[in-house]
Amino acid sequence: MVYRKPNSEMEMKNLTPSVKYGGGSQMVWGCMSAVGVGNLHFIDGMMDRYMYLDILKQNLKRSAEKMGILPHYKLYLDNDPKPNAHICRLWALYHCPQVIRTPAQSPDHNPIENIWGHLNNGIRKFKVSSKNELSEKLMSEWDKIEGNVCTNLVKSVPKRLNEVIKCKGGPTHY
Repeated sequence: MVYRKPNSEMEMKNLTPSVKYGGGSQMVWGCMSAVGVGNLHFIDGMMDRYMYLDILKQNLKRSAEKMGILPHYKLYLDNDPKPNAHICRLWALYHCPQVIRTPAQSPDHNPIENIWGHLNNGIRKFKVSSKNELSEKLMSEWDKIEGNVCTNLVKSVPKRLNEVIKCKGGPTHY
C-alpha cells in the first residue's frame, strides 16, 4: 500500500524509472553464508535441472572454499522444481555434507532473497545500457556485499521462522 497526496501519483518524485524494450536482463545463481557471498554464476538461456546441476558442480564447493566454510557447509534447497529434481537431489546426497530442504508450499524465508534485493538496489544506481555492462555491474556490486550483511541475515533466520509460525504460514514482514 502506498500513501501520497491526491493527484500526485505521476509526479517525478513518486515514480521509479524502469527500462523498457531492450534494457536486458541477466539471470544469475549465487550463494551466501554467514561469512559472506560465494561465486556469482551468469546463466544464459533457460534454466533446467541439468543446467542447475552443472552450476552446482562448478560453483558449490568453490564457493564454500572461497567463504572458508569447506567442508562443513550446508546446501539449502528451496521449493523451486529445478533443485528438487531427482538428479539434483541425488547429486547433493553424495556431494554435500548436509542438505536443508523446506516442506512443499512453505513460505520462502531464505535469507538470500534479501541479498538479491540488496544487489538489485546496488544496480539501480547505474544507467546500464547493455547486457555486458549489466553483467559487469552485477559482479562489481556482488563483490561489494560485506560479510556483516550476510551475518545479520543468517542471524535473523530464527526470527523469520518464529514470524512464520506466528502468522500461521501467512505473509510476514520479511
